[in-house]
Amino acid sequence: MIGVGLWLAPSFTSASAGKADLPVRRKMVDAIDGRFHVIEQGEGPAVVFCHGFPDTAETWRSQMQAVAEAGYRAIALDMRGYGQSHAPTDPDLYTSLHIVGDLVGVLDALSIDTAVIVGHDWGADHAQRAALMRPDRFRAVVSLSIPFAPRGEIDQWQALRDQGLGDTYYAFDLMKPGAEASFADAARSIPSILYWLSASPEPAKRWDPADPDLHMLRPAPTAVPDWAAPAYVRHTIETFWRTGFRGGLNYYRALPRTFDLMPAYKDAVIRQPALYIWGAADGLCRMFHPETPSLVELREAQPNLVRQVRLENVGHWVHHEAAGRVNTALTDFLSDL
Repeated sequence: MIGVGLWLAPSFTSASAGKADLPVRRKMVDAIDGRFHVIEQGEGPAVVFCHGFPDTAETWRSQMQAVAEAGYRAIALDMRGYGQSHAPTDPDLYTSLHIVGDLVGVLDALSIDTAVIVGHDWGADHAQRAALMRPDRFRAVVSLSIPFAPRGEIDQWQALRDQGLGDTYYAFDLMKPGAEASFADAARSIPSILYWLSASPEPAKRWDPADPDLHMLRPAPTAVPDWAAPAYVRHTIETFWRTGFRGGLNYYRALPRTFDLMPAYKDAVIRQPALYIWGAADGLCRMFHPETPSLVELREAQPNLVRQVRLENVGHWVHHEAAGRVNTALTDFLSDL
């Protein structure tokens, strides 16, 4: 049964400096597979936000405020395995089919027919799969830090092994049994991940996903990067102290299973209007494409990609490091739909 229940949480101050926040509504909703924590702000056409690893719905507060002020209903959820949401232990329950089912279930629970979907990191990957599988429910897609790649002949992890990166690419360590232990001290791991994946370190010391010496769990020189809201960092640490990291790491473990379940989508492209935003200092983006891919290249997978936004001196956490520029690009894209 799909339904909605209220859930109260401590207030969280967004990064919308100088403006009073519009009221934020927090709910627990019964979707198809389980209960999900959802936060909402504003009224109007729906915009759904999907976070990545390791994060929660609170990562989107600046974007939610901007979208709500622009006349939209901003909705963010703790994704499966995170925060207050449904968190099965089995990695096989974290495929794109499960995650897209969650997103459809949340729309149903909130009585929403269609929405624009926005995602960052793993949230971008699953937002893209949602647009691909359910174009009737997701009318446009915005990807942050991850470009869309159609399903090919082999899954992404095998493709990286074939490139000789099986011993060095960061994700293979994250997939190993017991990898959670490396992240368990959230007061240490969360600041490290935020700092090293951003543009804050000098270029030679930034995270490199293919160099184990430049890994994401090196001790950070600061507890809170200067671009991050202290309340956001505190919330993230406290959340992962409570939940652990198994749910987030299961996204990495489930990718081959997703590949096995989606042969019908081989070479399928996303045809809805799309926007791609990425940081020029993001090591992950350099793994996916040349320094600045052309629109012609990107439109091979997304024929209706409106534009790409390359953000200079910005790393992986684009929606925090360059919140104002991301918010402008996002609201401009929405207004043109």
